[in-house]
Amino acid sequence: MDLLAYIPSPSSGVIYLGPVPLRGYAFCIIIGVFVAVWLGGRRWVARGGRVGTVADIAVWAVPFGLVGGRLYHVITDYELYFTDGRDWVDAFKIWQGGLGIWGAIALGALGAWIGCRRRGIPLPAYADAIAPGIAFAQAIGRWGNWFNQELYGKETTLPWALKIDGDADAGRVAGTYHPTFLYESLWCIGVALLVIWADRRFKLGHGRAFALYVASYTVGRFWIEYLRVDDAHHVLGLRLNNWTSVVVFLAAVAYLVISAKKSPGREEVVEPAAVEDGADVSAGPAPATATEAGDGVPAGSGGAAETGGADEAGAVAAEAEPSKKP
Repeated sequence: MDLLAYIPSPSSGVIYLGPVPLRGYAFCIIIGVFVAVWLGGRRWVARGGRVGTVADIAVWAVPFGLVGGRLYHVITDYELYFTDGRDWVDAFKIWQGGLGIWGAIALGALGAWIGCRRRGIPLPAYADAIAPGIAFAQAIGRWGNWFNQELYGKETTLPWALKIDGDADAGRVAGTYHPTFLYESLWCIGVALLVIWADRRFKLGHGRAFALYVASYTVGRFWIEYLRVDDAHHVLGLRLNNWTSVVVFLAAVAYLVISAKKSPGREEVVEPAAVEDGADVSAGPAPATATEAGDGVPAGSGGAAETGGADEAGAVAAEAEPSKKP
C-alpha cells in the first residue's frame, strides 16, 4: 500500500559545494562541531572565561572524540570489518558512517582534559559550558544517518515514516521505517534546552550541567535504541547500547548527587588567567578582578585594590609638595 505521506531519503549521500563533493555524513558532523564550539564559547565567556578558550581546547577534544567514536563503533561491530569477505581497510572510512557516541564522549573528554590542563582550567567547568552544544551537535550529526540511509527503526506506516531504498550490498530492504535518526535528533534538541534552562534556574556547576546532559540523553537513547533494527550485539535480551545507556545513566545520576553534596553552588572563577590579566571578555558579565581572585575582597568594598590606589596618589602628592625641613 502506498503511503500518502512519508519522509523521503536522499538519492545520494554526497553534497556538492560547487565542484567540490562533500559527503552528507561528514557535512553534518562538521556543522555540529561548529555549533558546539560556538555555543560553548558563548557560555564560557558568560561564566567569566576568555574568548577563544573553548575553541583552543576543542582542537584537542574534537580529534580525540572522532577517534574514540570510531574505535567504539569498530570494536562493537568488528564483524563488519574483520570477518571473512570483509575489508579491514573499511574501518578507516569514517565518512561512510559509524561513530559511537559513548567512545566519542569518553575519548573526547580525555582530549578536553589535556587541553584544560595546558590552560590551567577545571575540566568540570569546561564540560558544563559545552554540554548543551554537544547535544545540539548530536542533533545535527544524526542527519548524517539520513543521508546514508542507516540506523532506522522498525517498519511502520505512520505519516512520518522514513522511506528506505532497497540495496542488497548494504543489506537494506525497501520499505518505510521509523525514522530513529529524527527521533534522536529531536530528543537531543530537547536535552540541550533542558540543560540550558536548568543551568540558569539552579546555577549548576562543578560538572553537574554535563552530568544532566548525559543522564537525560541516555533516557532517550534507551527507547530509541529499542526501535532500531540494524544488527547489534545483545546481552540478556537487550542491545549492547541499551545496557551502556543504563550504566552511564546511573553513573551520571550518582555524580549529580555526590557532586551537589561535596561542591554545592557554582565555581566563582573558571579561568584564573582571565582574572589575573583582565582578559578582554567582549560578551557576558565581566570576570572577577585580580583582587577578588587573590584575597576574596570584592571590588568597591575598600579592599587592597582601592587602598593601594590611594597610597600611590598620596606618594605622588608627597613628592610634589616642597619640603618644610630647614
